[in-house]
Amino acid sequence: MPMLVYGDVPKISIIICTYNRAALLLKTLQSLLPLENLDQAEVILVDNSSKDDTAAVVKRFMDTEGTDMDIRYILEPVQGLSAARNTGILASKSPLIAFLDDDAIPCRDWITTIVNTFDQKPEVMAMGGKIAPIFESKRPDWLIKPFELPYTIVDLGNRIKEYPKRLHPCGANMAMRKVAFDISLFPLELGRKGDSLLSGEETWLFNQIESQGHSILYHPQMAVDHFVPANRLTEDWIMKRYYSQGISNAMKSAGVKDNLLLLGKTAAKVIYVMADSILSRSQGRKLLNKCRLESIRGTLHMIWNRKRESAAG
Repeated sequence: MPMLVYGDVPKISIIICTYNRAALLLKTLQSLLPLENLDQAEVILVDNSSKDDTAAVVKRFMDTEGTDMDIRYILEPVQGLSAARNTGILASKSPLIAFLDDDAIPCRDWITTIVNTFDQKPEVMAMGGKIAPIFESKRPDWLIKPFELPYTIVDLGNRIKEYPKRLHPCGANMAMRKVAFDISLFPLELGRKGDSLLSGEETWLFNQIESQGHSILYHPQMAVDHFVPANRLTEDWIMKRYYSQGISNAMKSAGVKDNLLLLGKTAAKVIYVMADSILSRSQGRKLLNKCRLESIRGTLHMIWNRKRESAAG
């Protein structure tokens, strides 16, 4: 395929951030090769200081397949997904930026859908789409619908539309105009760092975009498949995921007013969970309420620690 030559501006920059998942990353990189209009894209691979053989795997891929795509490798020493994404953003050349997880497989017209949508809809600042799971082991019986979003399973139907209230694109499959990052880059205090399950950086950024009056679009043809490892398909993991989400929720609040509002919401959540627990009969529903209590515990833990640190000066 014709490749971009030096000085050309790609239509889209695809940023893939990775940490210690060399085998899965290789599958993701290989999945880019058959994509339509790959010649219009640059691929920026940001290695967040992996300790496995990621660098060697990427080098071999670039040596064998590098002539078929415009790809760059960047090592980011500051640990954290937000730091890695920001590095990719700052290195990008295109006015459009798409993010793909290092364990996600895009559909063939993924690039085409993103580029055409932004071209045809100038009012759209960001977009996302379907994310279907590739389970490494059998889907647990307890993995009911409310658990799908924590597992990055997304299907909002087959119609192009604005995201419903309180929902937004997920990091495994999202795209923005680069000017969106004039508002803000990803906050470094939020998001995954190493093996931690902190999150909230995407929600924070999309809230900033929406507060400026910009449109965020769901497009069903912007679709990827996303790997879900067996070690995450456990009750212990999902409870830790909710606890970390509670911490992330508290980290996004700042000042007395925000903290009081958060405490009010948390108190209301406690009442709801206790009431729902009485009615819950299925394994999935019972686990969901346990997870909600873990989220509450994470929020209160974070607020208490912050208050204690403030009192200590």
